[in-house]
Parts: sequence; C-alpha cells; structure tokens
Amino acid sequence: MNIAVVGVDLGKNSCSLVAVDDKGAVVKRRRMRRESIAVFTAKLAPCIIAMEACCGAHHLARRLKSQGHDLRLISPEYVRPYVKAQKNDDRDAEAIAEAATRPTMRFVEVKSEEQLDMQTLHRARDRLVSERTALINQIRAILWERGIVLPQGRRPLERELARRLDEGLALGDRMLVLIEEMRAEWRSLDQRIAAFDTEFAAQAKQDDRVRRLLSVPGIGVMNATALVAAIGNGEAFKRGRDLAAWLGLVPKQRTTGGKPKLGAITKRGNRYLRKLLIHGARAALPWLVRGQTALGAWLRRLLARAHTNTVVVALANKLARIAWATLQRNQDYDANMAAKAA
Repeated sequence: MNIAVVGVDLGKNSCSLVAVDDKGAVVKRRRMRRESIAVFTAKLAPCIIAMEACCGAHHLARRLKSQGHDLRLISPEYVRPYVKAQKNDDRDAEAIAEAATRPTMRFVEVKSEEQLDMQTLHRARDRLVSERTALINQIRAILWERGIVLPQGRRPLERELARRLDEGLALGDRMLVLIEEMRAEWRSLDQRIAAFDTEFAAQAKQDDRVRRLLSVPGIGVMNATALVAAIGNGEAFKRGRDLAAWLGLVPKQRTTGGKPKLGAITKRGNRYLRKLLIHGARAALPWLVRGQTALGAWLRRLLARAHTNTVVVALANKLARIAWATLQRNQDYDANMAAKAA
C-alpha cells in the first residue's frame, strides 16, 4: 500500500486517521486511541504526517518525527476551508491531509520541550500579573466607594496607599483589616512574579539566541525569552515581515475612491508576544528618536506625520523583523543596518 500523506484529527482520547496515496485517493481510515498512533505510524515507510496545531500536537509530533516521518502542523483556521459538508472527525482528518499538500500552506514549527517549558513559565507569570492587576483594581474600587480616590498606576497607588495608611484612613476596623490582607496578598504576588523574572534572567545568560535578541533596542529579557520560546530560530518564517504578519502587527488594507489605504492592525496570531513587543517599543521610542541612527531618522520622519500610538506599533513591527533577522543571521543587532532589516 502506497501511503504518501497521513492526516490525523487529534482528540482527547480517540483520534481519527486518514491515509492518502500520492494521487490523493484515500486508502485507509482508522479510529484509534492517541497512544496507538505512534504504534501504527512506526510500521509505515517515511511519509508526510499532518495534524492541527492544538493541545498535545507538539509532543506527538516529536515522537513521530523521531520515526523518520515529515511532520507538518497546521493552524486550524487553514484547515477549515478544506472540510467537506457535514463535518465529522473523518472529514476533518481528510481535510488535514489535503491541506498539508498545498504548496502555499503555512506550517507551525514543531516546538521542543525547552520551548514549551519557557512558554509555560510565561503563561504562569502572565496569570499572576493578571491576578495582581485585578487585586489592585479591587482595592482602588473599594476605597473609591468610601470617598478615597487613589492615583492610577501600580507604583503611584502603592506609595499613596502606604502614606494614607500611615496617616490613618477614616475606615472601620474590619475594613482596615481587609485592606491589610489585600496588601499582603499583593506583596505575595509581587514576590512570585519576581521569582519568575529571576528565572528568565538566568535563562537569558544560558541561551545565545536570547543574548543576541537582547542587543536589539526595545527587546528585554521578557521579550527575548518569549520570542525564542515561540519561534525558535525563526525558520518557520521566510521573511521578517511574515513574522510581523503572524503577530498581527501589519495594518489592514482597504480601497477608498480607488486608492489603497491602511487601517488598523489585524491583531492576529500571538496576542502575548504582540503585547510584549508593543510595550517594549513604547519604552524604547523616546531614546531611539534622539539617536543619530537610521532607525532614529526613520522614527522622526514617522512622528512628523503620524500619531505616537501608530508610531509605537510601527516600531513594534520593525522590532519583530529585526529580531527575526538577528536569529536567522546569528549575529547581534547592528544599528546601521536596522532600517534595512528583514
């Protein structure tokens, strides 16, 4: 039996598998448990095995790749157009196999365990940051209801709240105890977040890719480790602008009066990475504008005709492209070449 492509529709327990020959005809359909897939594929000659990039796909992909197969992970949104009417698991597997053979299809890079570990750390830290933000907003709202208005921002609020408590707030004993308990929880979250930051800093010293990214202005330890965890060496992207598009940092295009015009960014792809890059760009913008570099001159021209927020997003797009070029060329950031990157 000549099997050229195998499409696998992953499920929590059972999975659907469709094998296709080199002419595109279905030669085998199977439904099996997830742990049985590696046993089945071990008996096959090396072929293309395609799956949707979903939970558990990277672990299984590494196992099947070690058997000599060509693994292709596809974003679910790119599989959907190939699903025939009356969708079911078998048709999903067939659509995955068909999508994997398209010459213009974009694939997701199979992530290593180290990359997934780093992504897990970032997600855990981001959850703690969200919890801390919710707690701060709750403290502010509680006091606001009692006529005590505190400034926005974590640090200003922390200083002002400490000062007000030292001077004595006009609150009942029960409410003062509650505020102190919430402040203690706030300090605990700060310590847990700081522990993650320390771990990221240690990782930055061990990974050459992270070290090279740190040479790019606007990219710190958080951005660098998150980028390496998400894209590795950037081999899944042919150009830096492909990475920027994957991050949703490119503007939508529309035609008005026969003329193409740019609108808001697409906001597709990895929201977390996009957020980090935009925050990094906003922090680096003031001193990059003052620099006598090609990047600084480009930013000054852009600021003369666009809003600051637009320039920040444009700089985030540029940083993503520079980061890709840095990873692909295995070299540190060069300010003289920044305007031509990617």
